[in-house]
Amino acid sequence: MDEAEALAAPKLQEIDKRVDRNQWKVIRAFQKFKVSDYHFGGSTGYGYNDRGREVLDLVYADVFGAEAGLVRPHFASGTHTIGTALFGVLRPGDLLLYITGKPYDTLHKVIGKPGDGTGSLQDWGIRYGELELAEDGMPDWDKLRDRLLTDPPKVVGIQRSRGYDWRASYSVEQIERMVRFVKDIVPDTIVFVDNCYGEFTEELEPTEVGVDLVAGSLIKNPGGGLAQTGGYIVGKSRLVELSAYRLTAPGIGAEVGAMLGTTRGIFQGFFLAPHLVGQALKGSVFAAALFEGLGFDTRPGWRDDRTDLIQAIRFTSAEHLIAFVQGIQKAAAVDAHVVPEPWEMPGYEHPVIMAAGTFIQGGSLELSADAPIRSPYIAYMQGGLTYAHVKWGVAMALTNMMNKGLL
Repeated sequence: MDEAEALAAPKLQEIDKRVDRNQWKVIRAFQKFKVSDYHFGGSTGYGYNDRGREVLDLVYADVFGAEAGLVRPHFASGTHTIGTALFGVLRPGDLLLYITGKPYDTLHKVIGKPGDGTGSLQDWGIRYGELELAEDGMPDWDKLRDRLLTDPPKVVGIQRSRGYDWRASYSVEQIERMVRFVKDIVPDTIVFVDNCYGEFTEELEPTEVGVDLVAGSLIKNPGGGLAQTGGYIVGKSRLVELSAYRLTAPGIGAEVGAMLGTTRGIFQGFFLAPHLVGQALKGSVFAAALFEGLGFDTRPGWRDDRTDLIQAIRFTSAEHLIAFVQGIQKAAAVDAHVVPEPWEMPGYEHPVIMAAGTFIQGGSLELSADAPIRSPYIAYMQGGLTYAHVKWGVAMALTNMMNKGLL
C-alpha cells in the first residue's frame, strides 16, 4: 500500500489542486447570492415563497454555468431525475438518440418498448435510437452524421459515466466535441447529459461547454454525503421549466414543493462536495495503483485523468468479483457485519451484488462497490468520504480475497 501511494503521489497532488479551484467556485456562488442562515429554514404544505429553495436553485445554476436550476429532495433517485428531464422535453413522435451506446441499466425501463403499458417513453410514442461506439470509445462520427441528417432527433443523450461498461468515462472536453458536432448539423437539437458521478471531478461542467440540459443525483457527488435524498436538473431556462412541470404539474412547476427540513443539508453538502469528491478520487487512484501492481486490469489506470468517481477492476471469475465486493462491505462503518449477496435488483437485467455500508442508503459518494454478475467480471468501486476509508476498504477487499485463496 505504501508503494502504491508513493507511486501515485503526483496524481494525488493534481487532484488536491483541482479541489481548491472547485471549492472556490462554490464559495463564490454562495457569496454571490448572499446565502444566509434564514435560507436553511424548512417549508411545509405547498412550500410557496420558500426563499431557501429558490436560492438553492440559483447557486446550483451559477456553479454549473447554467441559466436555471431545479434542486429538489422530491427526486427519488438519479434515474427518476433523468426520467423527469427526458419526459419534460420530449413529446410523442419525437426521437431520443443516445450517441454513447446503450445507457445505464436502470434507464432501460424508462425508455421501455412501444406498447409496454408501463408509461415508458416508448409507450408514450417517443421514438428511441442508440449509436454504437467506435473502437476508440467515441461516437462513430460518420454514422452519427448520417443519423442526424436522416432523422433529426429532438434530444441527443450522452451518458458521461461508464455505467456497467469497460469503456472510459467522457471528459468535459470530449463532451464539448460531441456537442459541437451535433449542433453544427442540427442546431435545434437538445443535448442532454446524464452527469451522475461526474460533478466536480473536473474544473468545468457539461453546461459550461454548450450542453442544454444536465441531470444528476444528490446522493452522489453534489450532495456531499449530507443530502439525504434528491436530484438536480440544470440547463437552459425553458428546458428546466419543462422539467419542473413534469416533476409537479403544468402551471405549477418549480413554484411549490415543501423542503421539509432538507435545505440545510443540501446546501452544506454542496459546499463540501468539491473536497469530498477529491477524497474519493484520490482513493480511486490509489486503488488503481495497488491493483495494477498486483497484476489486475483497471480502468481508468492510476496515471489516467479522471472524469468520474468510478474505478473499474476486472477479475477472472464470479468468485473473485463477489469476494472483492464483500471485502469492501467489511470495511464499512455501517453494516460491516452484513454479507452482500447477488440478487435480482429492480431495474437491472442481471443479478447484482452491492456493497453499501453507507449512512445514506445508496449514497454513491460514500465508499461502495457493485457489479452485475456477468462476464466479463468487472467490479465498479466508487466513493469514499475520506481517503483513509478508501485505503482501508481496498485493504479489506484484498484480505478477503486472500483468505478465500483467490490471490
